[in-house]
Amino acid sequence: MQCEKCGTELKTKYVACPSCGAPVPQTIEGFENTIEFQHQLRAIVVDNGPRAVMNKKQFIGLLYDHIPDHDKERRLLQNMYNLGVFRMLLADDNREIAIMKAKSFMLGDVFLAENAAEFVLACFTYLIGWPYESPMRIVTDENDHEPVPEKKAVRVSIDDKVFRPIDAVRYRLRSNIEIAEGYTKIESFCFDGFGSLRTVKLPSSLLAIGEYAFSSCKRLRGLELPDSLRVIKQGAFCQCAKLAMVKIPSGILEIEDSTFSFCTSLETIDIPDTVSSIGAEAFSGCEKLRKLYLPESVKFIDTNAFSYCPNLTIHCFENSYVHKFCLSNRIDYRLVTTAGIEDDD
Repeated sequence: MQCEKCGTELKTKYVACPSCGAPVPQTIEGFENTIEFQHQLRAIVVDNGPRAVMNKKQFIGLLYDHIPDHDKERRLLQNMYNLGVFRMLLADDNREIAIMKAKSFMLGDVFLAENAAEFVLACFTYLIGWPYESPMRIVTDENDHEPVPEKKAVRVSIDDKVFRPIDAVRYRLRSNIEIAEGYTKIESFCFDGFGSLRTVKLPSSLLAIGEYAFSSCKRLRGLELPDSLRVIKQGAFCQCAKLAMVKIPSGILEIEDSTFSFCTSLETIDIPDTVSSIGAEAFSGCEKLRKLYLPESVKFIDTNAFSYCPNLTIHCFENSYVHKFCLSNRIDYRLVTTAGIEDDD
């Protein structure tokens, strides 16, 4: 494989051409024709100029001209383009944040499968000319030339089996409930205001918790989020006054607006290194929250994310986005080293 821009011989392990810095084509698991799409998308720009991709009708027409086959993948790109994913990438000067926002939108709002979202990102970033290393790209072992997937595809079907408010009615007066295995989503407002609820056991099949699903459950104390969970929508646990401890599973990309706002007893919460964004008032009013470690993966925090948290100290890495956020917003912080040892300020 050669670089389209300068002709340098490339290897699949490269993210960018070592000579000119141009992005290297990559294959996304489950989309064996990714490189073909990337080449054809780049050809649209070369043949018609950069403005062609900004004109909706022209770009969709050129997609059909250049890629007459592979209807499923072409429709996927067309739908994401129509939903504004391409413009979302161009809207932020920081590429990492732009990609993070686009991916979060596709997974959290459109409910795409993870590999489908990665296919879209791989195609659109290549079209723009950005090097992008997808966590689901397939690399080739240079010795045996067999494709080696970097990460197993996760087939997300969030709406397969939805637990709805009508299903929750029978639990209104119960203190302890268990949601049966097989459910993939808890719909918005399902348990909103269930004042008797103390503990809830969620199924290992759960992929998404809807908006305000458990809001104002004043006595909710016990909550274990399953490892399968990928989306927690805004306000999901707001005003759960007795909730003291939560562990966010790896795979969650965003802590949305007001997710844990006014959880006044919340003392401990684990944030995994998959989280890249923390929304407005996400932890506002968590007055007992004292110590919070935020990983380097976090690239955006809303100014009011930690408002009314008088005792909070954020633990972070030096010169990380989180460190700079704390300095800018006058939030107490402690620095940690790569070994997890805290530095003395």
